[in-house]
Amino acid sequence: MERSAGSSRHRRRRVRPLLGGAVAVVAAGALGVTGLVSTAQAADINVARNAGFESGLAGWTCSGGSGATVSSPVHGGSSALKATPAGQDNAKCTQTVAVKPGSTYTLSSWVQGGYAYLGASGTGTTDVSTWSPGSSSWTQLRTTFTTGPSTTSVTVYTHGWYGQAAYVADDVEVTGPDGGGGTDPGPSIPGAPAGLAVGTTTSSSVALTWNAVSGATGYTVYRDGTKATTSTGTSATVTGLAADTAYQFSVSATNAAGESVKSATVSGRTAKTATGPGPTTSVPKHAVTGYWQNFNNGAAVQKLSDVPADYDIIAVSFADATATPGAVTFNLDSAGLNGYTVAQFKADIKAKQAAGKNVIISVGGEKGAVAVNSDASAAAFADSVYALIQEYGFNGVDIDLENGLNSTYMTKALRSLSSKAGSGLVITMAPQTIDMQSTSGEYFKTALNIKDILTVVNMQYYNSGSMLGCDGKVYSQGSVDFLTALACIQLEGGLAPSQVGLGVPASTRGAGSGYVAPSVVNAALDCLAKGTGCGSFKPSRTYPDLRGAMTWSTNWDATAGNAWSGAVGPHVHGLP
Repeated sequence: MERSAGSSRHRRRRVRPLLGGAVAVVAAGALGVTGLVSTAQAADINVARNAGFESGLAGWTCSGGSGATVSSPVHGGSSALKATPAGQDNAKCTQTVAVKPGSTYTLSSWVQGGYAYLGASGTGTTDVSTWSPGSSSWTQLRTTFTTGPSTTSVTVYTHGWYGQAAYVADDVEVTGPDGGGGTDPGPSIPGAPAGLAVGTTTSSSVALTWNAVSGATGYTVYRDGTKATTSTGTSATVTGLAADTAYQFSVSATNAAGESVKSATVSGRTAKTATGPGPTTSVPKHAVTGYWQNFNNGAAVQKLSDVPADYDIIAVSFADATATPGAVTFNLDSAGLNGYTVAQFKADIKAKQAAGKNVIISVGGEKGAVAVNSDASAAAFADSVYALIQEYGFNGVDIDLENGLNSTYMTKALRSLSSKAGSGLVITMAPQTIDMQSTSGEYFKTALNIKDILTVVNMQYYNSGSMLGCDGKVYSQGSVDFLTALACIQLEGGLAPSQVGLGVPASTRGAGSGYVAPSVVNAALDCLAKGTGCGSFKPSRTYPDLRGAMTWSTNWDATAGNAWSGAVGPHVHGLP
């Protein structure tokens, strides 16, 4: 968000044009394999390692961090590979296997989801591949290859296709003579989990997370030495607890061979029955967010009481960095705001909350330099924001860091803050468009890491130039297609529709570029929520739970006669 008026600062991404007919060429190559040879003999083995992804991604390498193991859907065992194409990355996952020269191998895998390719390269003879255009049920891909006279290793791979949905692969087989690498050994008892940490707490539950253990197929959580629950992932919530009570937790890893020793113990205390520092208001199903300026940059100067009722979330801009890394403070600019006092400000926060609105503190902005990149700075961030919540009665926090973000430590900071403030905490984010182009980006990873406590991501659809949409095509800012095709990336990338909002300038003076008229914003909302009003891009499905819209800022809106909130506000609140 910009503190200065009419900034011309643009962030552009150079995009390579997609090659016309690329799908047809690859498909033709995949289907044109000839001279398939005889099937594998009885003595043959599967030379692929971790072929069922039971040990995570051990032995596999996925491009751009596109791959992850999932517990559902699976074809066999307890895990499968899920890989998500994004931008110019086709989510290619590879493994090099040991083979015997001059031998025949059968290559197969079970797949479902989006476009999925299976192949082998470096065979020393004819490289092979096969593919599926996508399926909602498990489909087996199968082909064969013969190694060259001196070939001792071959690279097998899976990948998806640009702009298509994620694919899932499981039970890969490269069946043929042992090339010296053998096959997967039987499972051994896994090691103890590390990194056990307490997350969100309520008056009756404690959320826990831990690091994955290689070879583990499940985990057992203990409370005060007694088994409390199990999980197939690296998180669990222990419920049925007493309020304001401390408990000791540990976790073990399990697989077919047995159970590991327990992890180090951590302590977690449930919240008091009445949580939070002040009034807790709920965010409506469809909400309008507006940034309120704590400075005078030529836009209309406002008190909080001047902000129209069309705004459901008011983000006070901005908290300021301190000399302590990660820590922030807030200083009301009374002089710049025509003598607006702290007492009036606090009273206006309470009045807005009494009217059902949420007032939160925004951290960052165009010039904000708040660095959360260590355990100490994460703790300082959580402690200082919570102190502001207690002092002013803010309902939550907005993350608008435009100079870099570390997902590991920001996740820790926000989870710590959530455990302090309680379940009513409002958490919003305002990343730039480039930050949400791929799930491998730090902002996107943070949003997915805190999905259980995240309120809404209001990406800034401006000051960005052209960007890729979820269909792999390039769209220019300032259009319905730009809003809908980029929102689709978040909606199909793991965020719930209720966690996605459209962030736009309130007027031509609110940003350097990317302004769209309120009618365009409303058309984009209708396209995403109802499938009407779309431009050339139309999503494959509708998202009726879409949260709404955001603007920078309430002050620029007021400068233009509140035309933005007067048009977009009622439209958002009228969505299905």
